Amino acid sequence: MKIVQVAPLSESVPPRLYGGTERIVSYLTEELVRLGHDVTLFASADSISSAVLTPCCPRAIRLDPTMPDAIPHTMLMIDSLRERAEEFDVLHFHIDLVHFPLFRSVAGRTLTTLHGRQDLGGLRAFYTRFSEMPLVAISDDQRKSLPYAKFMTTIHHGIPADLHRPSFEKGRYLAFLGRISPEKRPDRAIRIARAAGIPLKIAAKVDKVDEEYFRSEVFPLIDGSGVEFVGEINEQEKTKFLGEAAALLFPVDWPEPFGLVMIEAMACGTPVLAFRRGSIPEIIEDGVTGKIVDSEQEAVTALSEILSYDRSAVRRRFDERFTATRMAEDYVSTYRQLLSTRASDRQRRSPWLHRSGRNGGNGLIATLNKKPSPTLLPFTPTSTVDPDEIRVVNLSTKLRGDNLNTTRADENSTRVSAVDPEMSDIK
Repeated sequence: MKIVQVAPLSESVPPRLYGGTERIVSYLTEELVRLGHDVTLFASADSISSAVLTPCCPRAIRLDPTMPDAIPHTMLMIDSLRERAEEFDVLHFHIDLVHFPLFRSVAGRTLTTLHGRQDLGGLRAFYTRFSEMPLVAISDDQRKSLPYAKFMTTIHHGIPADLHRPSFEKGRYLAFLGRISPEKRPDRAIRIARAAGIPLKIAAKVDKVDEEYFRSEVFPLIDGSGVEFVGEINEQEKTKFLGEAAALLFPVDWPEPFGLVMIEAMACGTPVLAFRRGSIPEIIEDGVTGKIVDSEQEAVTALSEILSYDRSAVRRRFDERFTATRMAEDYVSTYRQLLSTRASDRQRRSPWLHRSGRNGGNGLIATLNKKPSPTLLPFTPTSTVDPDEIRVVNLSTKLRGDNLNTTRADENSTRVSAVDPEMSDIK
């Protein structure tokens, strides 16, 4: 298949430092190429890929002080892809929903993976409006708030099996990895570690929007013994950071869509202590790969148990559930389902649907119900037509009748649509 992957421009693919979505786009793209597919990647110019790279901005926008806003380059990227859309079998987007209006007319060849939370105000109305756009959720919990959206399936993230080398030795500290923000609750991690008497290392980025939260809520807690703030680390540093940890603390306080760091820890053989929010019960197998809790006190109590877990069993479950190969195979299956559904729909479509109109030609058109379509005779200047024996239908209005179905048409078009089968032939 000819597949295009459309990545956010905030980070490169893969990202130099933090960037969960871009990392998944990279893993998926490389695995699709390995499986023999013809893949094109729309991303920043500093991305590295074995696919054909189409650069859409000079470098990752988050790390470029000359480009404070990703929207202009994102819109240019979308328009460039629109001009080339016919080159690809599948258009796979990872940029939330900004492309929906421009690609609605080719919805049957698009797939959008939703990487963020979907319970925010206004999203239900948006996805209801664009209900023909096929979606993939990254957890079952993520899709609960959008019952009317067109979800093809849920596909859990995966990472390369050889990305992290597991460590089966008992770790020396607790780890917090990700970003500093109110919903990730590093303050909880600090209190849990201190109460348990176990050192904590925090490796996390601080976005500009969260700098005040870090200064006022987190930094004062770090100012003491037993807590070390490492800062933002890269992919290579993760193996050592997670592999030498006794457990990963994941005390989130929001409807977590997935939580990539959890499966990164599992790849290192490190169990996860997580709060019961969002996708957590789907990812963590309580008692095998980690422990799920509902309070800080419960977390402190659970630590003694989790530190005794079999780290080789944690890694084994990662290999069985969360590899990039499994993820890519799930996406390929979804691509085939998408194209099969499109081909089946095309066979059922009226020829009028190929004409221009609202929704890129997917408008309301009158079609006969069960009865054969009448034959329209050619009309020339010498033809004689009795106005009482022919029915002219304005397709911009909604048709009703026992022998007509309704589909959408160009609102500005008025055509001879059908001759009443009970009437005489045109003379």
